[in-house]
Amino acid sequence: MGPTQRVLPGPIKLDRLKSQMAAGLMRQIAGDMVSVYSAGTTPGTAVNELSARALLEVGVDITAEHPKPIDYQLAREVDLVITLGREATLDPLPGTRVQNWDTDEPSERGIDGLDRMRLIRDDIAARVQQLHTTLTSPTT
Repeated sequence: MGPTQRVLPGPIKLDRLKSQMAAGLMRQIAGDMVSVYSAGTTPGTAVNELSARALLEVGVDITAEHPKPIDYQLAREVDLVITLGREATLDPLPGTRVQNWDTDEPSERGIDGLDRMRLIRDDIAARVQQLHTTLTSPTT
């Protein structure tokens, strides 16, 4: 793959649920092959408890993480910025690739609580795995 890829999964508005999940899952899958940063436009005060529980079920511990504001300087330096969800917005970053993942929102179907978090986790995990495969595939 070459040098370590630098990915910012976020930003999202609060940086306490989806971006923290994506960051934790990417760290588990990629190890030190990918540098991962998570951030939000208006970060909350703590990682969502149900989100952390859903990740613990698959061996990912984000309980020591905390929501952080976007560092626009860092966002301009990374290889890829990923926004999560339809509500995710980001000012243009010239020279930086930005991808939006329109992630599942089970609450729109009346699914809440831990069941909601599991569905979100599984959706994000599939996307993270696909991104990891793309980042680590030899270029042809």
